[in-house]
Amino acid sequence: MYEGKRILIIEDDQEISRLLSVILEKANMEPVAAYSGTEGLLQIQNNMFDLILLDLMLPGKSGEELIGEIREMSSVPIIVISAKVDIENKVQVLKMGADDYITKPFHQEEVMARVEVQLRKANTQPEQSAEIGWRELKMNTEKRSVKLKEKELQLTIAEFDILTYFMNNPERALSKKEIYESIWKGTYYGDDNTISVHVSNLRKKISEITTEEYIKTIWGVGFMLT
Repeated sequence: MYEGKRILIIEDDQEISRLLSVILEKANMEPVAAYSGTEGLLQIQNNMFDLILLDLMLPGKSGEELIGEIREMSSVPIIVISAKVDIENKVQVLKMGADDYITKPFHQEEVMARVEVQLRKANTQPEQSAEIGWRELKMNTEKRSVKLKEKELQLTIAEFDILTYFMNNPERALSKKEIYESIWKGTYYGDDNTISVHVSNLRKKISEITTEEYIKTIWGVGFMLT
């Protein structure tokens, strides 16, 4: 299903880079290796990729620096694979624009599952009406644009997709599991804080325009667009 997809692996550990390449090659994908942040950025500037697997502790440019520079030029999905296990690191890179985060050591099956989730998500075309509205939120799913009180909200890919799901299910309590599996069509890992981080980012961007609450936490369940 994903044969021929080009995946850039930015990882300075050659053994880990090779292992990731083998995982992707088994699925008939085309891995391309870069062993420093500088080399990775050069690859991105000169070639097209369907997805990026990114380490954070890199020579040249750090993974965090790369995420910021990549997001200025591309919306390509980024999965961070890092030995940094602190929740603060995960929160930081997700806020910067990464789409997912895997900690080392990793299971090969999980890497492949998450790669497929991001590729599936990138290839999914919106089935809803192009125009969606809720209170003073106005969304165009074809242009992937959102306005609140006529002011543009600058959202990441994940933030936009979550808000789209909320706006298609207003005033309904949605669990993190339901949100994740409905948007990314993959298995939800219960200890994953990805959804909470993206929702927090959404709230912050909304609060910069209005003091009115749009996303409510439903304790023990998840979130609701109100």
